[in-house]
Amino acid sequence: MTTQREKAIRFAELHVAGEPLILFNIWDAGSAISVAEAGAKAIGTGSWSVAAANGFSDGEELPLEFALANIMRIVESVDLPVTLDFEGGYAVDVAGLRRNVSAGIDAGAVGINFEDQIVRGEGLYSAEEQSDRIRTMREVANERSIPLFINARTDVFLKADPSEHSLHMEEAKNRARAYAQAGASGFFAPGLKDPQMIGDLCSHSPIPVNIMIMSDTPPNAEMASLGVARISYGPGPYRQMIDSLKRAASKAFAAES
Repeated sequence: MTTQREKAIRFAELHVAGEPLILFNIWDAGSAISVAEAGAKAIGTGSWSVAAANGFSDGEELPLEFALANIMRIVESVDLPVTLDFEGGYAVDVAGLRRNVSAGIDAGAVGINFEDQIVRGEGLYSAEEQSDRIRTMREVANERSIPLFINARTDVFLKADPSEHSLHMEEAKNRARAYAQAGASGFFAPGLKDPQMIGDLCSHSPIPVNIMIMSDTPPNAEMASLGVARISYGPGPYRQMIDSLKRAASKAFAAES
């Protein structure tokens, strides 16, 4: 059985610009096992999918205790690195953030997605505020001797109209540099779709760049050529599963009438 520290080291090694790690995001132990059997190198939860699968809205509406129990069950079900979509860490204050990150490590996670939007609030944390929060997470990981992969997510693009994404490039690059200096391992920019801008961000980010699949993002091979190191499928897999379930159910109900 691979140790948590060994999984964390392996997970970081999988982030290679030009040879991106593919995360076909899952929501529970069953979906994790299925994706692992399909050939995944690592497992990643998606907060939207986990929440939806259990009758909650996204945005930390899923109880923290449930999220931790869920990730623990996933970790126990697969012998692969598992990263937790932890939204805003379920805390604003440093003490709460330290406690929750430590609990995520206790649950077996070797990576954490950590976003800079203010959950249940408006706008984003400033780069300085979010850097302080990332620094706290890194301190906890160091104290636990786990090289936690902190995937620092910025919502500067997801919150903006795509026609205005070019106006936010400098802010994104500045955040990538600031988050890296604070101890982040990767930089996640969901919502960014333009190939030229993706390549520009990859060339300027000091840490591996993660892009999320959307209906109009470039093909995976093109994103690899642009320097992307991690590709996430976000809520897409859950939505595909639900659409398939609905079709099967509709067919069954039509047959009985």
